[in-house]
Amino acid sequence: MKKTLFILSAITVFACNKEEEKPKDFASLSGTITNQNSDSISIRNRDFSKTIKVNEDGTFSDTLKVTPGIYSFFDGAESTNIYLKNGYDIKVTLDTKMFDETVAYTGEGAEHSNFLAQKNLKEEKLLDIDALSKIDDSTALASTFNKIKDELVSFYQSNTKVDTTLINNALKNVDPMLRSYQGYILSKISLRKELPKGSPSPVFENYENHAGGTTSLSDLKGKYVYVDVWATWCGPCKAEIPFLKDVEKKYHDKNIEFVSISIDDAKRSGGGSMEKAKEKWQNMVTEKQLGGIQLISDKNWASDFVQAYKINGIPRFILIDPDGNIVSPDAPRPSSDALIELFNELNI
Repeated sequence: MKKTLFILSAITVFACNKEEEKPKDFASLSGTITNQNSDSISIRNRDFSKTIKVNEDGTFSDTLKVTPGIYSFFDGAESTNIYLKNGYDIKVTLDTKMFDETVAYTGEGAEHSNFLAQKNLKEEKLLDIDALSKIDDSTALASTFNKIKDELVSFYQSNTKVDTTLINNALKNVDPMLRSYQGYILSKISLRKELPKGSPSPVFENYENHAGGTTSLSDLKGKYVYVDVWATWCGPCKAEIPFLKDVEKKYHDKNIEFVSISIDDAKRSGGGSMEKAKEKWQNMVTEKQLGGIQLISDKNWASDFVQAYKINGIPRFILIDPDGNIVSPDAPRPSSDALIELFNELNI
């Protein structure tokens, strides 16, 4: 009997051990966010979405049943990529003041997410639009992109402990990504050649002013003019608004005017009515307390000024000098440090 009981006990212990060895059918995710932007974060991809509460001290914790893959980690203002798989136990730390630079992962499976974070920083550093935009020769640009490709491929292949699907995807996407960037920079080079610095700027005349009456570029002669071409439906345009407000505040007593030109139209903004489009523009200017000179163009995308500056995507920023000549047909965005550098070069 004792022998039988011993065997049964052994079987029970073995069964328990087997149960303990059974892999978890969920991923554990926890962490701490410094200077949090929201009271929650969201983890999502095309087939999955979950919101996780963030405590007042910035901590959070939850479990997620996931399919192995890359997910977006969104804190209410910015996002980063995280690789999740059932069985992983990942801890995240980040400071939103330096979001991409501080996000870090520890715990089971963290190496894959750290690769994604480092990959993002590497690509962001090498594909600096402001720096690349200073290249004026297509041959030099091609040479620069060849060097960027070599450095990225070397970086991807050096991460031997990372899931091979992540490495293979990075290698697969590097050429399309670089072609897209190179094409964008080439368009900037072409634009500068067609609208060179120092040449007379195309003009706008009698654009409706939100404050009343109309305004023309000639009314602003004697000052630098920083033009923002935007629309109420444009997400990237609206993302620049806080930065534009800060720049306007910093330069409010300088020799420069900040002009925002809306290209809202009947089809995209007004549901078929230009009257509704204008109303939408007027309401947004008022509600968001937009500063500077707020104008709406006369013929939207077809306006002479928009066409002359070859604008086919927004936002577009333009800088014109006090004599009405072009400084830059594609000036840095308000969110870019390069804009203040340009203003300093011009002693504005």
